[in-house]
Amino acid sequence: MVDLALILFGYLSGSLIFGELIAKAKGIDLRSVGSGNVGATNVSRALGKKFGAVVFLLDMLKGLIPTALAVTLKAPESLTVSLVGTAAVLGHMFPVFHRFQGGKGVATAFGVVLGISWKPALILIILWAMALYITRFVSVASMLSSLSAIIVFLAMDYPPNIILMALIISALIVFKHRSNIQRLISGEEPKI
Repeated sequence: MVDLALILFGYLSGSLIFGELIAKAKGIDLRSVGSGNVGATNVSRALGKKFGAVVFLLDMLKGLIPTALAVTLKAPESLTVSLVGTAAVLGHMFPVFHRFQGGKGVATAFGVVLGISWKPALILIILWAMALYITRFVSVASMLSSLSAIIVFLAMDYPPNIILMALIISALIVFKHRSNIQRLISGEEPKI
């Protein structure tokens, strides 16, 4: 029963789409601006970097809080932790409160990793920053760092369920970036 409650909490936390809520409070329909995405990058473009940073932090906390709670109540390597983390990211991508139309899950996924341990999170944020510096594409940095999570967890000898969680979340993140991939191929993806 506790496990199910934690998984549900993860999904419902993820389903709070802060980018859309903040933009709406400022009188902007975020889905009709820029890329139409509800994440921090599009919020930065629509409302400025300060609001983008706030949305990134809030979206990250949606993954961090449920995962850290599951780690505290269970164990970092437990199946429950990987299910709660996956549920939080699924909630962000397919939120029940927003007609299952959510964001791409990168900040929430980072929060999940941070909830498991700060060590892989630190490695991944460094890889993300390096990829962003080299390519100038947020989408490329996000996809590369999410895929790198699989390698990082393998290298740090995490159990199979955590590695499988990283694989599922990474695949979902790449899937949610399919419009970015099309723009990258056509040369229309905006750089920072």
